[in-house]
Amino acid sequence: MTAPLLEISNVSKRFAVGSRFSSQGLRIVNALDDVSLSVMPGETVGLVGESGCGKSTLGRCITRLYELTSGSLRFAGTDISSLSTREMRPLRRRIQMVFQDPSASLNPRRRVRDLIAEPLRVHTKMGSEEITARVAELLDIVGLKPDHAMRFPHEFSGGQRQRIGIARAIALNPELIVLDEPVSALDVSVQAQIVNLLADLQERLNLTYVFIAHDLSVVRQVSTRIAVMYLGSIVELGDAEDVFSRPSHPYTQALISAVPVPDVGKVGSRGRVVLTGDVPSPINPPSGCRFHTRCPIAQDRCRNERPVLRQLGASRHVACHFPSAADQAAQAVRP
Repeated sequence: MTAPLLEISNVSKRFAVGSRFSSQGLRIVNALDDVSLSVMPGETVGLVGESGCGKSTLGRCITRLYELTSGSLRFAGTDISSLSTREMRPLRRRIQMVFQDPSASLNPRRRVRDLIAEPLRVHTKMGSEEITARVAELLDIVGLKPDHAMRFPHEFSGGQRQRIGIARAIALNPELIVLDEPVSALDVSVQAQIVNLLADLQERLNLTYVFIAHDLSVVRQVSTRIAVMYLGSIVELGDAEDVFSRPSHPYTQALISAVPVPDVGKVGSRGRVVLTGDVPSPINPPSGCRFHTRCPIAQDRCRNERPVLRQLGASRHVACHFPSAADQAAQAVRP
């Protein structure tokens, strides 16, 4: 059996906010809480959930843009959890990231040529002519013209800027790319173009993706497996089609029931799970199951005992005390 390319084991990330001199004092935000996940070579793992559930924080921890509070990361069999900046540098070319807002991730004062060439200058010994040729090749791969290299980011549309970000990410032939909501700021037609580009690049370059998004329709299209996150934890993990056709966790059911249906005639044939209340604060998360304050099937055990992510079937893992009850409720929300 092929070994995982990426192994995330019991990763937690906490941020200190405020100040001990303020009225509320120094507080701790539990952005990630005991997250475990493995990513196999060549697959796409989708991370979904509401805003603030920890998806982007997990992505930045994977790329070591954030230091871990606890837990471990293993990439290609190497523990990278506590590597220094200098020790991480050789691995940077193997792990890349595409950010949500290309306008913010691309330096507006630098030409496209310099933006794409920067990782080549830092991590390789290529000469100026080789770099120029490589930049032209990368622009062609992502669907841009060679003469675009002399322009500035503000001269491009949002979709073109995201293509530039993708070209920069693949410049060093990485093995793993973390995509942090790469299409959320784009028009629907442009989203389809970027999704198709990412699929083509994955097949052409043998890439592995961690795809972060809140649009479940996009995630369903691109993902091999899906991890559903809520308040800093993974509550359900499984094959993409399996999760969509038979959601086991009440939160997953609510997310899927909110996905728009193209066939208007099917809207009335499926139930709608409407959650009450707001997402609790990660500064003061609920005891027991983090979802029990909004869960329609919560019981006393849920309020007192936190469920672990346990296997349910051949390829499904669910963090719920009553997954059988959740399965029965899921029959009404099949897409």
